[in-house]
Amino acid sequence: MDKLFLSDVNPRELPSLTLAFIGDSVYELLVREYLLSSGKRQVGELNKEKVKIVCCSSQTVAYEKIKDMLTEEEEGVFRRGRNVQVNSVPRNSTLKDYHTATGFEALFGYLYLSGRTERVKELFAVIVSSDGNE
Repeated sequence: MDKLFLSDVNPRELPSLTLAFIGDSVYELLVREYLLSSGKRQVGELNKEKVKIVCCSSQTVAYEKIKDMLTEEEEGVFRRGRNVQVNSVPRNSTLKDYHTATGFEALFGYLYLSGRTERVKELFAVIVSSDGNE
């Protein structure tokens, strides 16, 4: 999970929504790898499970599982992402869940762009170990 093109990007200088943009992809890739490792092989089944895990409400649950593990710096990144003004919210999400999911994705984007992929994996392991999903 190495950066291919962004070696000189300083994540502290990026807007929270940009961090969330990257973090969304990082988290989705982790979920896809996790699901593939579970033995399911039908793409339709994999995709259905993935959609359940990466939705805003599931990301809110995931955040609740890791929030007590976060450092002060990580919590600050999360809060910055959570507090971003948004103009619209997906139909199947509450405003609170959408804000929490944005903060969650910003955190994963920040850690990834900071080169802290072991920390990303550590947090993800806690998320999936709690109940086998999200």
